[in-house]
Amino acid sequence: MRHLILFLFLFSCLPGFSQSDDLQIFALKKELTDNANAIIRLDEMIVDIVSKKEMVLKRKKIVTVLNEAGNKHAAAFVGYDDGKKVRNIQAKVYNALGNELEKIKEKDFKDVSAVDGGTLYTDYRYMYYPYTPVSYPYTIELEYEISTKNTGELPAAWTFLDDFLVSTEHSKLQVNFASPELKPEIKELRLENLDIEKEVTANSIQYLAKNIPAIKSESLCPSFSELAPLLRLRPVNFYYEGYDASIQSWKDLGIWMSSNLLKGRDELSPVTIREVQNLVKDVEGTLEKAQIVYEYVQKNTRYISVQVGIGGMQPISAIDVDRVKYGDCKGLSNYTMALLKTVGVEAFYAHVQAGNEQVDFEDDFPDLAQGNHVILAIPHEGSYYWIDCTSQIHPFGFIGDFTDNRKAFIIKPDGGEIVRTTSYLNDQNQQLTKGDYTLQLDGSMNGKVSIITKGIQYDSHFDLSEKTEEHIEKHYKDFWDNINNLHINSYDFKNDKKEVAFREDVSISATNYASKSGDRLLFAANAFNKNKYVPGRYRNRKLPFEIQRGFYDEDQTVINIPQGYGIESIPETMTLESTFGTYFLEIKEENGQIVLERKLLVKAGEYSATEYGAFRDFMKNISKYDNSKVVLKPIL
Repeated sequence: MRHLILFLFLFSCLPGFSQSDDLQIFALKKELTDNANAIIRLDEMIVDIVSKKEMVLKRKKIVTVLNEAGNKHAAAFVGYDDGKKVRNIQAKVYNALGNELEKIKEKDFKDVSAVDGGTLYTDYRYMYYPYTPVSYPYTIELEYEISTKNTGELPAAWTFLDDFLVSTEHSKLQVNFASPELKPEIKELRLENLDIEKEVTANSIQYLAKNIPAIKSESLCPSFSELAPLLRLRPVNFYYEGYDASIQSWKDLGIWMSSNLLKGRDELSPVTIREVQNLVKDVEGTLEKAQIVYEYVQKNTRYISVQVGIGGMQPISAIDVDRVKYGDCKGLSNYTMALLKTVGVEAFYAHVQAGNEQVDFEDDFPDLAQGNHVILAIPHEGSYYWIDCTSQIHPFGFIGDFTDNRKAFIIKPDGGEIVRTTSYLNDQNQQLTKGDYTLQLDGSMNGKVSIITKGIQYDSHFDLSEKTEEHIEKHYKDFWDNINNLHINSYDFKNDKKEVAFREDVSISATNYASKSGDRLLFAANAFNKNKYVPGRYRNRKLPFEIQRGFYDEDQTVINIPQGYGIESIPETMTLESTFGTYFLEIKEENGQIVLERKLLVKAGEYSATEYGAFRDFMKNISKYDNSKVVLKPIL
């Protein structure tokens, strides 16, 4: 599926201006060079839907690269597979004056498999030319055609901008369709501020845009896909790898996928059926059975990408996964669904846009191209338990930040529906830190720390138990980089998958933690959980910002001071309350010890650009107070 979506995306990012147009860099408008590493001089795509089983895409893209960071936007390549034929591919390179430096013919392109380290086999390939620039700026022009019988692979989107820090001079999308029933549906997003012309006829739709300035990324701003002007395209009546379709709704798409791409792929061997049924023979609860099956899959299979034929959309059969003991997200999800069916547990195949950024499906735009990952939804008491069958280590029912809190497409025999996955917000993402350390007269310290994490914070910690000693030591030295000369004496982990909580018990020591000034000792009381993040400063912030998940930290630390020493100076108790969260810090003396209590809540939310300064001040103050110093002096 990843390769299919990549293919569709590449088509959506590549679009004519005439050869007489000036390619000199000096002719460019300042609004296009500001904040730009590259400029799309021309982005043109013409899509001809000749019939339900024939589509031709003509592509031409001219990119001026201003510096090394812009090279990735001028890559001369195109992807294809057995269902697509590339024709008339060529490229040209020009210097800053617009003079041709190099002409690249079809025979000059390399043709390679797209297999990567996580892919066992694939029929997906790339044709590319590895151009190495000798100076900047330069311009590269790429032109090609692709023909396919799969009209269901209509380019999924048209982005008038390629990425942050890339501007566009001319952009053109034209879709021609032989008859009205082949007309695709197009959804316009964020076109309000574009210099754009739209023309619709009985057999074509055309968009022309020009002089679109680059967007400069800002700290915590929404993803590029949520900011850029965009057209979404979807076929309504189409043909895809042997299957005809007519899709008007998500319900239609669910029925079509169930009846065609998933039908008959849940067969299992009698041996496997008996084995799994024996595992749950004394279990009655639906979720208890599902957990046993999920853990069986985790122990007996592994994830490997398979992208052949309809591999981008259709899972390999359950019986094949059972035989070879591996599969991609589609194959493993389908296999787990088949196993659950044999023990009487209903589960549904679901498409989702996976990744750390939370990207929703469009409720009103049912198309094949949305989503890059497959998971399972198990209905239970009016809600869903979600499981990712590609993970061999995640607890049952915990999906983490890879697929949390986003709209996904659940596929059912009687139709599809859009449902939001599990969210992990604010105080659900907990970290409790309990520490105890002793300061010595020479400024050194030694102590023990216990950290318990839940929610998304659990997701960031629990795989430590799978790591090497070298990796673990590096992790703690990075995590506590405020402690100089840190040494990890020992560590122990407990991963409670039932409660989805991870506990770390760590013993540490360090030299020169406290600095000496005469006979006094100066040190930061908060050794184990300092906020180090202060977002960047902007004189004129333009973009909104978002905190996607939020978190809650609670810290309790006991500090044993050297015998014969007392407190000369200690920070005042500090409380901060803000739209973005709350902060509390108290450092006090109790029974000859220093006791630190700290609480920090950062709230998820979407905020305007004008609120950014207040958020930055909130985080900056937390960082300052977390570094509060205690001064010790000898007791006379």
